[in-house]
Amino acid sequence: MDSTSTRRRATRAKLYEAAVTLIAEQGFSATTVDEIAERAGVAKGTVYYNFKSKTELFEELLRHGVGLLTASLREAADATAARGGTRVEALDAMIRAGLVFIDRYQAFTQLYVAELWRTNRAWQDTLLVVRQDAVAVVEGVLRHGVEEGELSPEIDIPLTAAALVGMVLVAALDWKAFQPERSLDEVHGALSLLLHGRVSGRRD
Repeated sequence: MDSTSTRRRATRAKLYEAAVTLIAEQGFSATTVDEIAERAGVAKGTVYYNFKSKTELFEELLRHGVGLLTASLREAADATAARGGTRVEALDAMIRAGLVFIDRYQAFTQLYVAELWRTNRAWQDTLLVVRQDAVAVVEGVLRHGVEEGELSPEIDIPLTAAALVGMVLVAALDWKAFQPERSLDEVHGALSLLLHGRVSGRRD
C-alpha cells in the first residue's frame, strides 16, 4: 500500500472515530460536518474530500464498524476450526469475540443498535446489508453444525443466528451501562451458559 493510501485510511479512521462519538452523544441531525472535522483535527474540506456528504460518511462508518465486527466473528470461528474445536465451541468463541469488540467500540455499538430500530433513514439499505454480513457468519457455523449432526436439525438457522448476535449486543450494552463492575469473563461466562443450555440447572 502506498503512502497516499495509508494516509487516507488514517484520515478516514480519525473521521469515523470523531463521527461515531459525536453522533452517539448528540444524534445524527444535531451533529455538523464542522464539528466532525474539529473533533478529528482536520479541515472541513478534508471531510468532503473523503466523503460527499455527512450521510455518506455515516453509511461508510456503518460499513466500517460492522465490517470489523464481522471480521472478528469470522476469525474466532476460523481459529476454533483450525484447532479442531466443535461448532458449539466456535459459537462460544464468537460470543467472546463480540464482547471484546463491544468493549472496545462501545460508542459505535450504541449507535448501531439505535439505528437498527429507526426507519426511513437514507442508509437503511446499507444497514440491512451490513447486518446480514455479520449474521451470515453465525448462520454458517450453525448450518455446518446441523449438517454434521452436532446441532439439532430443528434449529431455525436464520432466526437463531439473529438471536445470538442480538443477545451479545444487548447483553454487552446492559453490561456497560448498568453493570460496569463486571469483568468481560463474567459476562462471557453467563452468555456461555445460555449457549450450552445450562440455565435450568439440569444435567441430562
